[in-house]
Amino acid sequence: MDEEDFSASSSKQYYPYYPHPQPHPSATGTTTTTPTSIHHAFETSEFSTLSPARDLTLDFSGKWANDILMETATAIADRNSGRFQQLIWMLNELSSPYGDTDQKLGSYFLQALFSRMTDSGERCYRTLASVSEKTCSFETTRKMALKFQEVSPWTTFGHVACNGAIMEAFEGESKLHIIDISSTYCTQWPTLLESLATRTDETPHLKLTTIVATKNGGVPGSSTSGTAAGSLAAVQDIMKEIENRMEKFARLMGVPFKFNVIHHGGDLCELDLSKLDIKEDEALAINCVGTLHSIRAVDNRRDMMISNFKKLQPRIITVVEEEADLDVGVDGMEFVKGFQECLRWFRVYFEALDESFARTSNERLMLERAAGRAIVELVACAPSESVERREPANRWSRRFHGSGFNPLVLSDEVCDDVRALLRRYKEGWSMTQSSDAGIFLSWKGQPVVWASAWRP
Repeated sequence: MDEEDFSASSSKQYYPYYPHPQPHPSATGTTTTTPTSIHHAFETSEFSTLSPARDLTLDFSGKWANDILMETATAIADRNSGRFQQLIWMLNELSSPYGDTDQKLGSYFLQALFSRMTDSGERCYRTLASVSEKTCSFETTRKMALKFQEVSPWTTFGHVACNGAIMEAFEGESKLHIIDISSTYCTQWPTLLESLATRTDETPHLKLTTIVATKNGGVPGSSTSGTAAGSLAAVQDIMKEIENRMEKFARLMGVPFKFNVIHHGGDLCELDLSKLDIKEDEALAINCVGTLHSIRAVDNRRDMMISNFKKLQPRIITVVEEEADLDVGVDGMEFVKGFQECLRWFRVYFEALDESFARTSNERLMLERAAGRAIVELVACAPSESVERREPANRWSRRFHGSGFNPLVLSDEVCDDVRALLRRYKEGWSMTQSSDAGIFLSWKGQPVVWASAWRP
């Protein structure tokens, strides 16, 4: 991101964040023999005596993947191994990670369901993470970020809303400190630096502390330490490059600027707050974009983290989370119900990508593979260890209210900026007000991203 990249895109297109906060995999467009390409992974002879379609009526002109996948999830819940094998055979014949939306959903969920049934979820997830690490570089990350922001507001929506709320909360202050807990590779901040540079009063000093949270010292979302060394080194290299470019851009904008990076291994709720170096004369903002759901939803950890925020006495906390309830249950009908919501959510996501990107886009393939990893983690790995378990806005709002925070109503000016952003993209995107706090980004009437602001 040279100066022209920062200035041009920050004023015209805005920078995105990643919906799945971890380094992204290769987008070569070629098929590799890994769990990301499970199509035809099973020999047809294994199920040659089965007639998979004999009692399942499907309309292949519609959303056939939903029908077969829900039948497969039900077979798992019923412990019906024969039925499961029939449906897996059918999915394997119909699915492809390079086809249409139904074929892709079939492929990625087939991978997850088979991993669940064979108790190989952790191994599959580790393999997928390892594949992604091999091609994690600043340039591939940068290219994907720029392309995603160009074609879709999925990521930029939250940036515009949060930056507007932060700027209003910092009005008149001369020393600013933002704690960025977002794994966004700082793509949010060029527009804010531009806004600070054009303030009518004296240009304030900005300190930006970025928390890069990695589980067990590895990649964000990594479930084991087996890939930690290479992953952490890759993330450190990326953050060092970003630090250099952010400092260079701040000098260009004439904004006094200090940049800190804290690499935190483990759950976010275990973050040592003393490392944040907060000064009494600083106006503090905490920015959480797409990372609160990475806190394990056990032992009140999410509530503990929000309570820890209050101890820091921030002027404002900005929160962006995807609007979904991705709690795939442990067993029985609880699993089927959770699986259904998971399938609904990823269909919306894949359909939005389908209408935003060209079919042959490498960046799109990177995003879909990242979603495939998340699907495996949600469906086939231990729920207590999940870093992908999203919660809907009303549940997050209850958590913040319970910890003593009050919602800040986003101003008309901020909302107008968000609407102006959406007009730059294809039809189908809209903004709606939340009944409790914040605003939603909706895709064809379905809320997909929630942005809100809070104060103690």
